[in-house]
Amino acid sequence: MSWARCKALIASDLWRYTGALNARAFGRHWFATPGFRYSVLLRLYSYSVHAGWCGLGPRQLLVLALHHYSIRFGIDISRDARIGSGFYIGHFGGIVVNEAVVIGDNCNLSQGVTLGRINRGDKAGCPTVGNEVYIGPGAKILGRIHIGDRAAIGANAVVVEDVPPDVAVGGVPARVISQHGSHGYVNRTDYPPIPAR
Repeated sequence: MSWARCKALIASDLWRYTGALNARAFGRHWFATPGFRYSVLLRLYSYSVHAGWCGLGPRQLLVLALHHYSIRFGIDISRDARIGSGFYIGHFGGIVVNEAVVIGDNCNLSQGVTLGRINRGDKAGCPTVGNEVYIGPGAKILGRIHIGDRAAIGANAVVVEDVPPDVAVGGVPARVISQHGSHGYVNRTDYPPIPAR
């Protein structure tokens, strides 16, 4: 990942929180919003993996910082998970994301969310989450399944099957409960395109 892409991803995350791109907004959310701070560190770690000048020292400091905030805020998102632009963590606490998870652009994670692996059966693996997906508090998305673009996952839902685009699901196991999807839950998705590398 280039430095330009890293900065653009951080800016897209900030845009989702504030709709503003300036130092004041960055500073306010760096100090006051645990989810934003954590996502900035994730972006910097991803950059450090690809930057030749970032040797073991700077990268290890980022790993230690992520570990510290994982314990402090209860956010355990693997630094190896693939996360698109405009990432928004609505509330902190109890968030677990496996290293093989793929999350699309402009997605919302709420508190208590688990995106996890199933180790056996035909769904063995980790979820892939599409673009503009809202994942409500306490939702569990497990196994090698796909969550369609603009879907909404209801609070405390347990999702173990594919979810089509533009629907809302809820329950245990989750089933389609609405055709409205994430409309109204995912805001500020109009950030300019991010550089590919």
